[in-house]
Amino acid sequence: MAQELNSTVTNLIQNLASSDDLTRTKARKTLVEIGSPAVPALIASLGNPHPMVRWEIVKALGEIRDPKTALALVNCLEDDEFDVRWLAAEALISLDIKGLRPLLDALIRHSDSVALREGGHHVLHDLAKGELRKYLAPVLIALEDVESSIETPIAAARALRGLEEFLGHQSEDPFLRSFTAEQTAGTLRSRLRARKYARSLRKL
Repeated sequence: MAQELNSTVTNLIQNLASSDDLTRTKARKTLVEIGSPAVPALIASLGNPHPMVRWEIVKALGEIRDPKTALALVNCLEDDEFDVRWLAAEALISLDIKGLRPLLDALIRHSDSVALREGGHHVLHDLAKGELRKYLAPVLIALEDVESSIETPIAAARALRGLEEFLGHQSEDPFLRSFTAEQTAGTLRSRLRARKYARSLRKL
């Protein structure tokens, strides 16, 4: 039974590359109906070189709304194609709070990515409402700052710590624990500027 399902999912994903719009749409809708069992194969296919296929995959993941897709969708915020990035942001919005941890984690670790900051702003702008607003609004402000690559990780770390306290659990990641435990914003900024400078040297 599982082997038959895997074969069906594989064939459907192959149909996402069809030049026929109806074939692609039918395949995507069927994958959405299959739901979570199709997620691993869909995520594994996100490296497809054809933007149309990646678009269809992200569209399907967004409609399935499985929290396990969050990290893959965050990675898609840096896709080469704008339409794929936009769909990934919309899919993360549909996950609501369940997609926030991997997004904030990425903003802490990879704040030098313009595409990630833009996609993150898209997501957080829509989610910064109700109880979430007090945690996410400062990250939005940081993303709009002239030194957004420096200010964003600081705000994202504070938001992540606040959300974890709100949800009743703490991160076990040593990197994030040390990052959020820094005593002053000035110390964090110094670390981030040093990291940014080191990365710029590697590009020379």
